[in-house]
Amino acid sequence: MSNHAQGQRARLAELLTATGPDSPTLCGGWLTRDLAAHLVMREARPDAAAGIVLPALAGHTERVQARYAALPYEELLRRFREGPPRWSAFALPGADEAANVVEYFVHAEDVRRASGAPAEPLPLDPALGELLWQRLGLTVRMELNRRTPVRLVLSLPDGRNVVAGQKLVGTVRVVGEPGELLLFAFGRGARARVAVSGPQDEVALLRGTVGLPAVSP
Repeated sequence: MSNHAQGQRARLAELLTATGPDSPTLCGGWLTRDLAAHLVMREARPDAAAGIVLPALAGHTERVQARYAALPYEELLRRFREGPPRWSAFALPGADEAANVVEYFVHAEDVRRASGAPAEPLPLDPALGELLWQRLGLTVRMELNRRTPVRLVLSLPDGRNVVAGQKLVGTVRVVGEPGELLLFAFGRGARARVAVSGPQDEVALLRGTVGLPAVSP
């Protein structure tokens, strides 16, 4: 059975190595060193990783992540490549595949697309593309539902779709491949290759809150 998490871990590690410790990412002002520290902390320090989702612990998370970021960059990447410590929840059977495929795919694109130059989507293995599509619904519920100001229909080219903001007014349609829709749902819409259509005022509202590419493909 394919292990897509391992493949995406290796791809992300290669990108972090190639760009070096002080390159930009799409993660809210983080440099590549900060992203690498986040990745290692997330697997090795569950007490600190909790602050990623619990605002009350955010200060603790930031302090622990800063200590990791102070490590030599090569050491951070070594720890990331090796995977979670044996005692980590991420080392449990199936946990890596369940929790890290989307995480590593999105962060790899955060590194790859951060230069500002257009980055064409990479061809995806069909099985990986299908897995990313299956995970999109959860991302929409956890991320996009709380941010979209209008009803959104996220569609694959084959017509399958998932809806965000079901009870909101209006409808904007966003069409793209699974990886591009995931990037859009995670707030990377300005760097995603998606086609957006809908009433002009609703599209403008969406652009100001969620982010849209300057020009749809």
